[in-house]
Amino acid sequence: MKRSDLVTKGKQQAPSRSLFRAAGFTEEEMNKPLVGIVSSYNEIVPGHVNIDKVVEAVKMGIAMAGGTPVVFPAIAVCDGIAMGHIGMKYSLVTRDLIADSTEAMAMAHQFDALVMVPNCDKNVPGLLMAAARINVPTIFVSGGPMLAGHIKGEKTSLSSMFEAVGANVAGLISDEELCEFENKACPTCGSCSGMYTANSMNCLTEVLGMGLSGNGTIPAVYSKRIRLAKQAGMQVMELYRNNIRPRDIMTKEAILNAITVDMALGCSTNSMLHLPAIAHEVGMDFEIGFANEISAKTPNLCHLAPSGHAYMEDLDAAGGVYAVMAELNKANLLNTNCITVTGKTVGENLADVKNLDEDIIRPIDNPYTKTGGLAILKGNLAPEGSVVKRAAVSDKMLVHKGSAKVFDNEESALTAIENGSIQKGDVVVIRYVGPQGGPGMPEMLNPTSAITGMGLGEDVALITDGRFSGASRGAAIGHVSPEASKGGTIGLIKDGDIISINIPEYKLEVELSDEELENRRKDFIPNEPEIKTGYLARYAKLVGSAARGAILE
Repeated sequence: MKRSDLVTKGKQQAPSRSLFRAAGFTEEEMNKPLVGIVSSYNEIVPGHVNIDKVVEAVKMGIAMAGGTPVVFPAIAVCDGIAMGHIGMKYSLVTRDLIADSTEAMAMAHQFDALVMVPNCDKNVPGLLMAAARINVPTIFVSGGPMLAGHIKGEKTSLSSMFEAVGANVAGLISDEELCEFENKACPTCGSCSGMYTANSMNCLTEVLGMGLSGNGTIPAVYSKRIRLAKQAGMQVMELYRNNIRPRDIMTKEAILNAITVDMALGCSTNSMLHLPAIAHEVGMDFEIGFANEISAKTPNLCHLAPSGHAYMEDLDAAGGVYAVMAELNKANLLNTNCITVTGKTVGENLADVKNLDEDIIRPIDNPYTKTGGLAILKGNLAPEGSVVKRAAVSDKMLVHKGSAKVFDNEESALTAIENGSIQKGDVVVIRYVGPQGGPGMPEMLNPTSAITGMGLGEDVALITDGRFSGASRGAAIGHVSPEASKGGTIGLIKDGDIISINIPEYKLEVELSDEELENRRKDFIPNEPEIKTGYLARYAKLVGSAARGAILE
């Protein structure tokens, strides 16, 4: 019996069948497995404007393999467009909206299988969470990354665009040069061209076993992406026939593989929000601190933008995510017995894979660093942890002490950076922007880009209970937990306090005695979130610590 028989078979379901017929379904279509295609297509997010073509290819693949494709939507926010205003508060919170709404649609209509077609930051993890909950045969095929821009003979991307604004404010580039960046930094549709959050999560769908090879790296504008979509549509029918489900694939071992490859790729710090949330859906308790154990033994093999001058198209040409995994497998760093959507194990998938460009994917015996691209820092300032993209931090800033300049919102911090109030050596602290305090844990790309664009990237650190875009670089430490709104130490810091950062030793401290911190805590009343109504107010009441993925509790 198919799941969809509950809505298409028997006299009691005659009313349901009449509604299917009203939608144009034939008897033959109702007799085949119903495969839901979750389409994230919209006309405002550049990573999603091509998804209609991907969906059409998926539909063709499903039909060729004997299924009935049925499309329904998922929302997606463009973080770049939402940046720097109230819209940024609505980015992370969409992850849970996407998971909830997809669960509701899939369960209400009893689909036999699903194809998820996401692309951007919260869209991919939201659908991975939904896949784990619904647990019917599911495959992912994303919209793909955009090609890099070209300015003055060099490749560029969205992070360069944000930094150009800071450079313009500092008088380092002209208005005409800024306009050139605006017109050339993002030349095609697709998710932004560096190893930012969207591409990080799309790459990790391959590692988790939920996407076919190339899903994370084939550019959006390549015809190969359309062929991949047709293959995914056909492959979901194989998953259906063999009853291979997301919880068979996204096991604890697969999650650990994802963290390992995350470290090798130098993924966005946001992966340390999303992997714990996905793990939670499959019943794994993921406390981010243990990621350091994996980082300590995992070499960093890739420096993609913003950490370096390579882009997603370069990673794809070098062999993609599977080539990175093959290098890691040489050191036995992966569990190769995990099953994947190919119907084969990780080990079988990697059997004939080669690294095609050792400048883009360093060999396992010649890494950029012997430890991973991310680090979890703890200490009296972040007892539950904080996250930094170590691969994007200059050697000069790996160990740093500086005087705190404290701000209770992003806007005041950005103003101070742009008017020259931040000096070399300072540590900018932005608080009350965590999951609850934001609410919604907005990204701090504008401040980090301003710091870098004004030439302070190797002299100024920024710490926050909010988060960073994958496009951020420099000594940017986010996810400080507990957050200020929940009484965290970050809420006690004052201007002039000395903050000590030691990334190699995984430490983040404010140089205050326990007695002084306790005295300050006696009079401390955290600021309440400013937004009191609507979805954000409900979210603030339910959301948990960033250290456990900012899941709703």
